[in-house]
Amino acid sequence: RHHRTGWRTVTRVFTNVMEDGEVFGKPLSYTPLFFPPDFNYNTDGYEGDTAEDRKSQDGSETMPFIDESPTMSPHLCARGQDGEAVSPTPPEGLLSGKGLEMKKLVLSGFLASEEIYINQLEALLLPVKPFKATATTSKPVLTMEQIETIFFMIQDIFVIHKEFYDAISPNIQQWDEKVTVGHLFQKLASQLGVYKAFVDNYKVAVETAEKCSLANSQFQKISENLKVKGPKESKDCTTTATMEGKTQVCCLFVLFFQDLLKHTPKDHPDFPLLQDALRISQNFLSSINEEIDPRRTAVTTPKGEVRQLVKDGFLVEVSEGTRKLRHVFLFTDLLLCAKMKKTAVGHQQYECKWYIPLADLSFQTLDDSDSLPHIQTLPEHEIEEMKIKISSIKSEIQKEKKAQKSQSRNVDRLRKKMNEQESCLLLHSPTIPFRIHNKHGKSYLFLLSSDYERSEWRESIQKLQKKDLQACVLSSVELQVLTGSCFKLRTVHNIPVTSNKDDEESPGLYGFLHVIVHKATGFKESANLYCTLEVDSFGYFVSKAITRVFRDTTEPQWNEEFEIELEGSQCLRILCYEKCYDKSKLNKDDNEIVDKIMGKGQVQLDPQTVQSKNWHMDVIEMNGIKVEFSMKFTSRDLSLKRTPSKKQSGVFGVKISVVTKRERSKVPYIVRQCIEEVEKRGIDEVGIYRISGVATDIQALKAAFDANTKDILMMLSDMDINAIAGTLKLYFRELPEPLLTDRLYPAFMEGIALSDPAAKENCMMHLLRSLPDPNLITFLTLLEHLKRVAEKEPVNKMSLHNLATVFGPTLLRPSESEISKAHITLASDIWSHDVMAQVQVLLYYLQHPPISFAELKKNTLYFSTDV
Repeated sequence: RHHRTGWRTVTRVFTNVMEDGEVFGKPLSYTPLFFPPDFNYNTDGYEGDTAEDRKSQDGSETMPFIDESPTMSPHLCARGQDGEAVSPTPPEGLLSGKGLEMKKLVLSGFLASEEIYINQLEALLLPVKPFKATATTSKPVLTMEQIETIFFMIQDIFVIHKEFYDAISPNIQQWDEKVTVGHLFQKLASQLGVYKAFVDNYKVAVETAEKCSLANSQFQKISENLKVKGPKESKDCTTTATMEGKTQVCCLFVLFFQDLLKHTPKDHPDFPLLQDALRISQNFLSSINEEIDPRRTAVTTPKGEVRQLVKDGFLVEVSEGTRKLRHVFLFTDLLLCAKMKKTAVGHQQYECKWYIPLADLSFQTLDDSDSLPHIQTLPEHEIEEMKIKISSIKSEIQKEKKAQKSQSRNVDRLRKKMNEQESCLLLHSPTIPFRIHNKHGKSYLFLLSSDYERSEWRESIQKLQKKDLQACVLSSVELQVLTGSCFKLRTVHNIPVTSNKDDEESPGLYGFLHVIVHKATGFKESANLYCTLEVDSFGYFVSKAITRVFRDTTEPQWNEEFEIELEGSQCLRILCYEKCYDKSKLNKDDNEIVDKIMGKGQVQLDPQTVQSKNWHMDVIEMNGIKVEFSMKFTSRDLSLKRTPSKKQSGVFGVKISVVTKRERSKVPYIVRQCIEEVEKRGIDEVGIYRISGVATDIQALKAAFDANTKDILMMLSDMDINAIAGTLKLYFRELPEPLLTDRLYPAFMEGIALSDPAAKENCMMHLLRSLPDPNLITFLTLLEHLKRVAEKEPVNKMSLHNLATVFGPTLLRPSESEISKAHITLASDIWSHDVMAQVQVLLYYLQHPPISFAELKKNTLYFSTDV
């Protein structure tokens, strides 16, 4: 019983040590060990910290400074009248003579306690050798693994204290005013990291010791009978008590250094070294404090100032050409890059990869860097495949949850699978470079998915750099303490993936967000201004739309409408830029954004507010700038409906066979004209068919084509190319049935799933032959156009897979009646249902050698047309 309760007691040491001044129910003080019983510690002009002494000159009470950090127990120093923490200073009259004698007595007492502590450690290590000897026999007392766990780091702690004792003992025995010991205490404090490892292992050591005691009576007897002789007036210590003592030692160090400083003159060489040892000890003790107060946010710097965590988050770092997921911590005086790792005993902790003092940090531009490192990238089609797989797994999870005989094991398996896909997506999708440089060392490169995020990090760092910062160099133990504190200080606990969210959290919006960017005010000088719109998707933000540039104005009035596809989105961001026309800064890097951010802001997409049929007007304020915009949301189940046109005229919503017959053409005029215009001036446009066009422009073109106006060609030549691309997509989306027909849809889904290449080839070609001629000729015309667009992928960033992702669902998605037959209700289910297969069908034909209408029809003679 004593063994179990004793081991557990130590976990409460650091939570109570500074609150009630006791450890294990005893006053926390080293005095009984350091001084003879008859020595009056509070004499000769120094009365100690009585209640009266703690009164300041104005009558207020100067209490010990409590640092409210999640990893900080109180500093054992006073807070001055200006609120700043001050180190203990020796009282007058103690700077010489009696002061030096007091210092010697304090040191002698500490040396006596060290001797006792070393004896206890030595006794604790006595059974280790016999334990190890029996570990390889048929009847071991403990296994090697159990020995390493229970006695973890004790040998290292013994060596540190023995070396310290051997080094300081001669100095105390030959004491005079010239003796210096500060360097020895500074070294001892810097080695306190071994105690951190001991505490990290403590829980496992307790559990292991308890299990071994219950399972092996021999070990229990040895553990309970082992006695360590202490001072005459003290009780003997058991193995457990000695283990508990290791954590108590850390507390005593802080008190000891405080009193030693009181008896050391400020001009003595030991004083700055002891101050440093005190600071290191305080910070170290704080790092193993189990009591977490959410208000506490800091550790101390070498200057005694508070080091607060300002910002943290997960970023992708490019290290030796490889993408690595890092957790980056921005403190008030330095930036620390860490990675999460699991310890041997199964705990999670951070490992510091590097840090840069903010005083030495600068932002590197492409002009400053000699060359760009080779960056590992995944092909776009693999990125898109990941998204589709994630959507498909989400759908499977929903189905599992709805099933009456749902097994949590299946859901857990699917969640794990989804986590792997989402984590991989987060690692490989960012492309926007964020370079930082250490003035005295190397440079580092992060990749971000959003310019908004990059701007936030840059602004946070620049704001801190405006203060009077001094470069700092952390010792190994300080770095270990700071890195250890990151685990408790962090505000971002998990990577932003769906599998880390609670089931009660909103899944986000699926569908289309219509946004009208009206105008912006508040600019002090005329500039060339435009806005971009970002939404979150699959855990990260992506740019979805861009307004036109409004030139040389302080009040741009865009009044442009965009239709943005949402995939589980919860937030809309708007960034306002000043356009850069300096050619020397352009084309430096495909993903480099050289335009200046004038302001940025974001708004949550509240489903109740957004999903009303009416437009919702809002304003985002950013750095004195106001951007006015309106938005409304159409859920995916509504936006995917193919609604036949009730009018006989026009082209939108009318069967393709009716249009071609009326026009006496093989391919609808709208398709031919949009393709021609895109190939003429849009084939080099980055993100063509992916970037949204202005909705008002698209609606104007739609009305013009429906009315068959004479000036349609003039409109096309003047219209933004993204609007023309959007008009073509809208035409295929609004067909009353998909271009590849409802009738053949099930066969396309089965054909693409075939594993035998020859069988798949025959089936897929046979299905094309089965299409009505207008549908087939139009499809082949579009197919060849998309191939020509993909040939310019190095410029326009649109691969065959990107184009298949954009057009696949548009050309294949069944009409409303077919979806109803499938009994799909959830918008997210509609999104994930067969989307991967729809994309794969179009990709199959895009990757296929040129397909000739004549050849297909010629081969029709040899094949049945029944499907």
